[in-house]
Amino acid sequence: MKRKVGLKDVAEAAGVSLSTASHALNGTAPITVEVRDRVLTAARQLGYLEKRRSKATIASLRSLLLAVSQDAAPRSDLNLVSWTILNGLRQECERRAIRLVPFISETSRIDAQDIKRLAKAENVDAVVVLNDDRAELARGLAQLSLPVVLLNGEDPAMKLDTVTGENRFGARAATEHLLSLGHRRILHLTWGAGRTTIRRRQDGFIDAHLLAGLPAPLDMIVEAEGFEPIAGEKALHALVAEEIGLRGATAIFCAADNLAFGCLKALKDLGIRVPEDISVLGFDDIMPGEFTDPPLSTVHLPTDRLGAAALSLIEQRLIANDPMRPAHRLELGCRLVLRGSLASPGR
Repeated sequence: MKRKVGLKDVAEAAGVSLSTASHALNGTAPITVEVRDRVLTAARQLGYLEKRRSKATIASLRSLLLAVSQDAAPRSDLNLVSWTILNGLRQECERRAIRLVPFISETSRIDAQDIKRLAKAENVDAVVVLNDDRAELARGLAQLSLPVVLLNGEDPAMKLDTVTGENRFGARAATEHLLSLGHRRILHLTWGAGRTTIRRRQDGFIDAHLLAGLPAPLDMIVEAEGFEPIAGEKALHALVAEEIGLRGATAIFCAADNLAFGCLKALKDLGIRVPEDISVLGFDDIMPGEFTDPPLSTVHLPTDRLGAAALSLIEQRLIANDPMRPAHRLELGCRLVLRGSLASPGR
């Protein structure tokens, strides 16, 4: 079995006394920058810092209420984003020995009063809410005397801690890439006007045009009925029926991979080639995108890391024990994943 690393090991690795190592890590006495850096480097390399952080987390966070809306709960290929986020959170709770109390709403909306009752009955230390970031819910949750994190959501009023991917910047980077390929008529297929995170993707789409000195392409924004592939397919067929030539689009940027899957199917049915006739770009980077024909280019959302980030925010708030601590908004970076669905216009 691997021997446990202790403060003595850190001191020996850094070449300092046990008391010096303790002072350097706890900030309890003046230590030179050079010595402190040596101690911190040794502690980090030996895994001692992670050990201390994990112990603090286990001591402060014992149980967690996870609230999920009914439409995000079913485990299917349509909910891969939600389920990847949930699985990442579950694994991290298991690693840290945190008891997870699940709550699934009876409708597509979560009620703050239901969370308040269950949190009290289960005596949990904190609450995490997935996907639902309505202003009404956020106001209700802000009244709880527990740390609350909106996971994959935002609180514009900044009353609650939130964790999301960097949706606006990710969408801007995606649109900028299409513009760099020469596309000037880019269709943005989106959905869910009430979802803050999805609106951020639309904002990023507009940002890229404005930064390039182009007018905001509001006429190129099309809203589907939902995020499912069938919704993307229907939206594209309806657009073709109304607008010959897809409003002159040479590329389609979808606010979700699921919508992009529907687009690819509709385009194939219509005899429009991808990427020879039109390029298609998604957002989320869920696994089926690797196996579409052609493979889907997309924006990678770090869904598997959002849960751990939410727990870290809760840990910080519990340890601080400061009622005046301001809300934190944490955004994890997104990146482009380029596959076979993009080309310059008129290739």
